[in-house]
Formats: sequence, structure tokens, C-alpha cells
Amino acid sequence: MKRAALCLLAVLTGVLPGSILAQQRPPATTKSAEPAPEPPPPPYEPQLLKLSEIMGSLAYLRTLCAGKEAQDWRDRMAALVEAEGRTPARRERLTAAYNRGFRAYSLTHRACTEGSQEASTRLAGEGERLARVLASRYGG
Repeated sequence: MKRAALCLLAVLTGVLPGSILAQQRPPATTKSAEPAPEPPPPPYEPQLLKLSEIMGSLAYLRTLCAGKEAQDWRDRMAALVEAEGRTPARRERLTAAYNRGFRAYSLTHRACTEGSQEASTRLAGEGERLARVLASRYGG
């Protein structure tokens, strides 16, 4: 947990085809195909999802404005998913939040403007503050 929180801080501050007949029954020795229940999310899940969304927004805006670190945001998100995506459902939630942030700004910002640059600066600050809170509160 501490390693993941420190990783977050470092990342952000580093500026079935086929059918089955209804009559068929599985053999008695076959185990259930149901997936194991997902463990409860950690208490910092909402903040982590918000951070993922911010990273998606920054990925779009920095690319739009030809920022030097535009590709870095995708890489940082991949590192976050690697550190925190312990289950497929959790990876999906993190990825969905990133994509939501990316799409939100792509709908309203078509060209790099002062507003785009201001939003990018504001989001970077918000993401940094959020990463610091996560690291200090849950980093151990």
C-alpha cells in the first residue's frame, strides 16, 4: 500500500461465441465458472478514480497543446494501473475514469487556447494535491 501511494506521488510530481443447450448439465466434477467475488475497494478508491480522470484530461489537453510531456500522462496512467489494478474490475474502473477525463475535454476543446492551457495548469495542480493527500494519508 505504501509503495503504491509513493508510486502515485512520484508519477504525478515528476511534472464468447457458441451456444449451450438448456438440457445440458455440466459434469459433477466440473468447478463453477463463476468468478471469485471481488474484494472490497480500498478506502481511497474515490480519490484514485478522480486522479485517473485528471490524468486522462491532462493526456488530452497536453497533446492538444503540444506539451513536451503529452505522452507521459499515458505512461503514468499505465504505471498507476500496474500498481493499483489488482483485479480486472478494478483495472476497468481506473481505465474508464481515465477515458472519461480524456473524452470530457475532447468534447469542448478542439484547439489549444488560453482556456485549454489554464485548464491544464489547474488540473495538474489538482492532481498533484490529490496525489500528496493520498500519499500522506494512505502511504503508511
